[in-house]
Amino acid sequence: MRKILLNKEVWFQVILHIVVFTFYSFDRRNPEIQFYQYIFFLNYVIAGLIINYILLPKFLYPGSYLKFAVYVSVVVACVIFVEEAILEKIYFPNTRGKKFLGIAFNLIGTLPTLSILAGFKFGWDALIKQKEVKELKDSVKESELQFLKSQINPHFLFNNLNNLYSYAIEKSPRTPEIILELSGVLRYMLYECKVTYVSLSKELEQLENFINLGRLQIEGRGSVTFTKEIAQSNFRIAPLILVVFLENAFKHGSSSQTDGIQINSNVKVTNDGILHFKCSNTFKTQTNISNLDSGIGLKNVRKRLMIIYPNAHTLEVTSDNGIYQVELMIDLKKQKEI
Repeated sequence: MRKILLNKEVWFQVILHIVVFTFYSFDRRNPEIQFYQYIFFLNYVIAGLIINYILLPKFLYPGSYLKFAVYVSVVVACVIFVEEAILEKIYFPNTRGKKFLGIAFNLIGTLPTLSILAGFKFGWDALIKQKEVKELKDSVKESELQFLKSQINPHFLFNNLNNLYSYAIEKSPRTPEIILELSGVLRYMLYECKVTYVSLSKELEQLENFINLGRLQIEGRGSVTFTKEIAQSNFRIAPLILVVFLENAFKHGSSSQTDGIQINSNVKVTNDGILHFKCSNTFKTQTNISNLDSGIGLKNVRKRLMIIYPNAHTLEVTSDNGIYQVELMIDLKKQKEI
């Protein structure tokens, strides 16, 4: 990557020097370029290279502004000295080489060319640095997303293994069925959710599998309903977003109640890619569940929504009269590419 950028910079500098030299040497009264103009311009090229590849990285970028200004002044003085004391005396001994026209006059002729050569290099470095910062930010976000995903899987597995253990102790005939459903959901989480986005239809399919797993866990202690209205399913969505809310509903609904459990969820996707998700569950406030929305899963999903769908989602969580409810809206068209 660095080699490619270096090659691009070489071509950028070559083209820049050709353009600057064209303007430097152009004279409409005498359009033919003279040999001495190459020599005079070479003086500026050497000075520009010193400023661009020695003084900028060694003094300006680290913040040594005073040293940078001093050394640039020295370089400019050297350019003027070489031009006035050497080159003009060689090529124009009887005209321009006879008299020194003064510092101000020479600065007017020298600074614009050097400023262009150094200014474009400074702008190039700024663009490269901005690109590196963006890549670093994207890398940090990707690492954070992978970390959040890695926390969701053990969290889900921990809760379901506890339930599976209780069924095994009771020697329930449904234990093999639960193991099969759990295996399918975990396979999706571990192998198919490594990408940032998955197809909406695939995610909803796994969501239904998860709900079936939850129904097996609750059995005759309550009811679980799931409805969906999908106008279009050819959208993509970040995986393991919706399942966290359902997992939380099953966890708290079943742990706080021995019977009368009600878990209701609905997914609606409009033609223009607006996803509406609602999930509610009953719970008893007398139990030791002090804060339903403080679990690892919910904290993680809030962070993921902020990273992947900035300014493209709303999330409302309410808890009132024994009903815990989550309402989520996501604009699937505005997902951020990471």
